[in-house]
Amino acid sequence: MAKEIASYNEDSIKSLDWQEHIRMRPGMYIGKLGDGSAFDDGIYVLLKEVMDNSIDEFMMGAGKRIDVTVKDGVVGIRDYGRGIPLGKVVEVVSKMNTGGKYDSEAFKKSIGLNGVGTKAVNALSIHFRVTAFRDGQCKTADFSCGNLVKESKLEKTTEGNGTYVEFRPDDTIFKKYHYVHEYIDRMLWNYAFLNTGLTLHFNGQVYKSDNGLKDLLEKNITGEIIYPIIHLKGDDIELAMTHSNEHYSEEYYSYVNGQYTTQGGTHQAAYREAVVKTIREFFKKDFDPTDVRKSIVAAISVRVQEPVFESQTKTKLGSNDVAPGGQSMRSFVHDFIKQNLDNYLHKNPETAKAIEAKIIANERERKELSGIQKLARERAKKSNLHNKKLRDCRVHFTDSKDPRSNETMIFICEGDSASGSITKTRDVNTQAVFSLKGKPLNSFGLGKKVVYENEEFNLLQAALNIEDGLDELRYNNVIIATDADVDGMHIRLLLLTFFLQFFPDLVKNGHVFILQTPLFRVRNKKETAYCYSDMERLNAIAKLGPKPEITRFKGLGEISPDEFKHFIGKDIRLEPVLLDQKASIQELLNYYMGKNTQERQEFIIENLRVEKDVEEELIK
Repeated sequence: MAKEIASYNEDSIKSLDWQEHIRMRPGMYIGKLGDGSAFDDGIYVLLKEVMDNSIDEFMMGAGKRIDVTVKDGVVGIRDYGRGIPLGKVVEVVSKMNTGGKYDSEAFKKSIGLNGVGTKAVNALSIHFRVTAFRDGQCKTADFSCGNLVKESKLEKTTEGNGTYVEFRPDDTIFKKYHYVHEYIDRMLWNYAFLNTGLTLHFNGQVYKSDNGLKDLLEKNITGEIIYPIIHLKGDDIELAMTHSNEHYSEEYYSYVNGQYTTQGGTHQAAYREAVVKTIREFFKKDFDPTDVRKSIVAAISVRVQEPVFESQTKTKLGSNDVAPGGQSMRSFVHDFIKQNLDNYLHKNPETAKAIEAKIIANERERKELSGIQKLARERAKKSNLHNKKLRDCRVHFTDSKDPRSNETMIFICEGDSASGSITKTRDVNTQAVFSLKGKPLNSFGLGKKVVYENEEFNLLQAALNIEDGLDELRYNNVIIATDADVDGMHIRLLLLTFFLQFFPDLVKNGHVFILQTPLFRVRNKKETAYCYSDMERLNAIAKLGPKPEITRFKGLGEISPDEFKHFIGKDIRLEPVLLDQKASIQELLNYYMGKNTQERQEFIIENLRVEKDVEEELIK
């Protein structure tokens, strides 16, 4: 029997209102949704879209202060810029392709040019309020899900010029969301570093920087650096760089018009090329590029007219020119670095000497590792063809044009039983699984060659594709999925030791998470509740009583695939691995993985989710 063809006629053609389209396809506008566990989840993009408008005001010389509040899921942002023209308050936040940034004179080198940002925030918020203050008058408009609820008349005010935006993300779209203070803290510091002279206030804390990218590196670098930070500033470009004694890979912080381009782009590529060329010419030696860049920590910021990003979330710059019809990005960055870095090295011979010594040391280590690397790569290539430990997915983080690239994740599991449950229920498009043989090697204090000599580490490195840095990282979310017992906690620590020792930027850039899975199932004949803590268990017992059936999950392998699908789907619970910016990685590793066994044991025990099997508790 022939398959019936679906009808396609005039009734099939639909036109959506602007807010309906945003709400139907939110990923097109803000990337992934998420619950706030990851730094690039949609709720932070909403915050950033509003902040970007306030930053653009500062960049145009209007307003030196921005106040930010986040309380009970409600975000408030007040700037002291020029204020939205009072006759256009409603249109600016609710009419697509409407904004001041199409006028190149009103906003030069702004972050966003498409007129979408605040409209997306409006459409995706259950409550959205905008108030414009301008020349002793103000006007307020309230919206819900993009629909105008209330519009005030012009009123007199004593408040200074500027704009106030308040919104609560729609919890039907952002399910069980929460704002992580550390992510907002990082975002605001970035704004401060990139906009010297600007003061930001957030929940009582003040963010201000006098030395721009130099301050940024000083705040983010942990451990020893080989020479003082080189800080260079020019028209529409700023650079800070040094080499670390504790990093094996390259680490970059790149920005365009104040926007943190986490995936780099043409400006970062130009910097990586230019710094090699300049150093080669300065020393008149044909150094290998990898030797020059190994252990480098750098920040670069550029201002571009009408920037082109590779997605709405603006995480990767695609612009080949610094302005329409202007100088190429490559030559712009090259010319600046060639002149200024060369001058700096001539004026600072001690720094030049330290750089040369580091490059020579890198070269020596590379040659020592070359034989091991060759064998390891051959083994990894062979294993990729026949490796039963890696179940790959179809979409990868590097597929920047795929709308689901931000959703990509790899689960690193303990044993075949746990990985089997995940494999059977995963989304084959975006979820990969890597199965460990058992407890991985404790890599603390070992050299880089262990990454190649240890088969499991080498295969994990190859699976993530991070040997040469994060530019080709295959999965946005690297998720450690172990049992919530002593052995599981130990495996977590061993994996984190491996990442922090050899690939710290993987953790620093917010890619590493711990999978939270339920400890209990509480159910009666009508309803089932999965509980992640004793408190959730007791609440479920109170709700489902009397005497519901209670099952304790002692390991991931005990959870059936039919049940597991609920825990890695849209309601997945992930705990981000966050580093204290002031903490030294080496000190952390020494504390948890060194010889202080008793302290490590106490840490593991204190952080276990221990359940009390007390009858009185279960039935009260």
